[in-house]
Amino acid sequence: MFDGSMVALVTPFTDGEVDEKKLADLVDWHAAEGTSAIVPCGTTGESATLSYEEHYRVVELTVKAARKRVPVIAGTGSNSTRETIELTQHAKDSGADGVLLIAPYYNKPTQKGLFEHFRAVARAVPIPIILYNIQSRTAVNVLPSTVIELARTEKNIVGIKEASGNLDQTSEIVAALGTSFDVVSGDDSLTLPMLALGAKGVISVAANIVPKDTAALCAAWKKGDAAGAKAIHLKLFPLIKALFLETNPTPVKTAMGWMGLCGPEVRLPLVSMEAANEAKLKAAMKAYGLKVAP
Repeated sequence: MFDGSMVALVTPFTDGEVDEKKLADLVDWHAAEGTSAIVPCGTTGESATLSYEEHYRVVELTVKAARKRVPVIAGTGSNSTRETIELTQHAKDSGADGVLLIAPYYNKPTQKGLFEHFRAVARAVPIPIILYNIQSRTAVNVLPSTVIELARTEKNIVGIKEASGNLDQTSEIVAALGTSFDVVSGDDSLTLPMLALGAKGVISVAANIVPKDTAALCAAWKKGDAAGAKAIHLKLFPLIKALFLETNPTPVKTAMGWMGLCGPEVRLPLVSMEAANEAKLKAAMKAYGLKVAP
């Protein structure tokens, strides 16, 4: 159901408020550039600093701007199961095509707790669900055994964004569930290796600034052009590394500001990039061939 280059969309801010016009412009741009799905209100969308009202509004605006040209997968995860269900129900009511559920963070649930959390959401809201595993942010690793049991138990749990950095986990999930389950990369630098293991695409940070190339990498692999996919990966790799010189999404928003796509503003506790890292990012972008405003 979900494959190719899916953008982990930034939330543009101007003077501390969501810039609704820029948000709609970004959705239009991605629809034209070949992005296969829009993912608002994820990590890159600074969901942790959005109020409930802002979260609801960003999802609603994204669905409206997409106009069914591309699917919308709304980030609706939380460290509260009740809150997750409320956010997920709102996404469904707003017309989202699916949701992305990060593992509950800070609470550090056991694997049984993770299973019960995801199952409760899946049974409460009949919408396609992609799990999101990123231990570096949540303090818990959703083990392959838990993912496999959930996929076999709850039919609307259709995929996982794997950002553990552990390719063995991808291998275990794909081996057990095959093509019926949508495994996607959560790390731009690991997209190609994960595609080789059977993943179907990526929820990408880099696609915020190079959507055509990120989509082209996935398309090349899908049509059997391994050499072409490798060439795109190797071109992207230095740029991807530069986009993670500091905490995401600060670098990618800085890059988008230089490109005129949206303002570079992030919300506290995130802050603007240090000058030395800005210089490295700008150099990587210029080496890639991107136009960078002075």
